Amino acid sequence: MKIYTVHKKQNLPISVEEAWAFLSNPANLKSITPEYMSFDILSGADRPMYPGQIIQYIVTPILGIKTKWVTEITQVKDQHYFVDEQRYGPYALWHHKHFIKAIDGGVEMEDIIDYKVPLGWLGQLVHPFIVKPKLEEIFSHRQKKLTELFGTY
Repeated sequence: MKIYTVHKKQNLPISVEEAWAFLSNPANLKSITPEYMSFDILSGADRPMYPGQIIQYIVTPILGIKTKWVTEITQVKDQHYFVDEQRYGPYALWHHKHFIKAIDGGVEMEDIIDYKVPLGWLGQLVHPFIVKPKLEEIFSHRQKKLTELFGTY
């Protein structure tokens, strides 16, 4: 079983409180997700984030194919980190850690995503050509949108 990792860091000139308020609100995901993905929250984002929270989405990650994605917020340490894990969706495994820490002049935001593609050897075969570039594109888009919203560090 091959598990892949995406690791991204970004510094922003905002406070930990501002970063946490934005990142811990699932409703804000749509604003930092590429438009072509048609990201829509179906349920579960009507309360502040808490462990055990189930959030259901519809996304269109590739080829216009709509996909239901269900995640659970499994861990939350207020203004420090939270973890979301896929319960149903396009990946065989999805474990996404979001960290926020104060640095001089702002915050460092760090994402670590451990994931496994479905379809065994076939999924591993297409991973470098489809899945990995798509994830890189999505997280680059996020960084760009966060810079547009909050400025450069």
